[in-house]
Amino acid sequence: MELAKPDTVLDREHPWELLRDFVSDPAPQLRLAIVSGRRRHGKSFLLQALTGACGGLYLTAVQEEGRVPALRRFTEAIAAHAGLPAGALRLTDWREVLTTALEVAGRAEGAPLVVIDELPYLMQHSPEVPGFLQLLYDQSQAGQGPGGRIILCGSAMSVMSELLTGTKPLRGRAVIDLRLGAFDYRTSRRHWGIEDLATALRVDAVLGGAPGYRPLAPVPAPQDARQFGPWVCRTVLDPGLALYSRVEAEFLLREDPRITHRTLYYDLLSAVSQGASTPSKIGAILERPRASVVPPLDVLESTGYLRKSQDLLKARNPVITVVDPIIRFNQLITLPFADEIERGRATQVWAGSQPTFNSKILGPHFEDLAREWTRSFAAAESSLRPGTVGIAEVSDPAARTKHEVDVLALAPGQRPQAPRAAVALIGEAKATVQPRGPRDLERLEHIRGLLTGQGHDARKATLALYSLHGFQPDLLRAASTREDVLLVGIDTLYGEAS
Repeated sequence: MELAKPDTVLDREHPWELLRDFVSDPAPQLRLAIVSGRRRHGKSFLLQALTGACGGLYLTAVQEEGRVPALRRFTEAIAAHAGLPAGALRLTDWREVLTTALEVAGRAEGAPLVVIDELPYLMQHSPEVPGFLQLLYDQSQAGQGPGGRIILCGSAMSVMSELLTGTKPLRGRAVIDLRLGAFDYRTSRRHWGIEDLATALRVDAVLGGAPGYRPLAPVPAPQDARQFGPWVCRTVLDPGLALYSRVEAEFLLREDPRITHRTLYYDLLSAVSQGASTPSKIGAILERPRASVVPPLDVLESTGYLRKSQDLLKARNPVITVVDPIIRFNQLITLPFADEIERGRATQVWAGSQPTFNSKILGPHFEDLAREWTRSFAAAESSLRPGTVGIAEVSDPAARTKHEVDVLALAPGQRPQAPRAAVALIGEAKATVQPRGPRDLERLEHIRGLLTGQGHDARKATLALYSLHGFQPDLLRAASTREDVLLVGIDTLYGEAS
């Protein structure tokens, strides 16, 4: 079956190919696929496009709906797909609903596809659904039940990630376990239609690559620095809009059933947003023992709100950071000034928040993008061939200090934390207004020497400087005569370097 991706679906080539091949598989037995991802990442949009393209049956659960209304609504949708009048079917349990859905999809024109979106909502009142899916799957493998394709989708990451674990009914029965992420920063710029690179970067630092935010913005995307501030005040700092970051953050946290005491989780997110990067530091800010913050931190990591980045060179505490830009924005700017914002003083709050935005939001986001460029684009757009990309801390015994390395890439095939891992790149990323200069390069040369002295094969490592505001002439002249220096400006990050 040829299923061309519709023009309305931006990017998503690989997910579309996976799902297209899944739907087109000619095997007669039942096949299962799992699609998960954070709210606003476009899962439903993608699956609706898929079912529309192949003529499948799309069903979705509703959060506040009980078992009986859900059974009735699913039954009506199945009847409509079969071309039957309303009330023609009477299905009283989920086994009947699932069996009939597969039979109807198999007989109707198009692919025998059934999509069940927002499965976690269904499981709140009907936890037996995965068990019935297991039964149907096993019966189909034995030639005693309907075939077809079922895609299960949901936004509650902890629920979706556990579907295939341990002794759960669906363990070992799904051929696809696809986690749909946000757009990368280049695709996000295209999605918003922003020409100016610096402005696109700032919008990405506020909202990230979640495609579902653009329909919620009632004003055109900003096209230059002059328009960016007013756009922020009319979107994420407007209490009357769904895009208001305080409302959106609460909405996102409610998505996972394990996040019940939201005050504690807000405090944890705020501490991490402020720069606390280990359980001990987070506990100190909140005046809680380390042991009491570890379990909720693990919950926030499993649900995709926090990320733990391991040092690539040595075993130490992982660095904890906030994943979702809008949550970081909310914790650092909106929540501390919510009373003023909700009294109509968003413009004044935004003006006073510029130091916080630049140092704690834009700066860390620029570092993230530097690592992403190195990981995803450097091999195609430079002479660099990086392996694993991440962060590192390098000891300097003579100076009795440690150097934080913003971007470090191991050589291809090297294992992280191996005692003498070869290093391909040592980089520093800065969004500060000063252009990078020769002293920044000297610092990287010093770190390269330290790594070589510690037994790493780093003598040929590329020294990379990533800058939001360009490079001093002396540095540009020096880099032009050296093959081991890489200068990455915002035009290079966005693939528009001349």
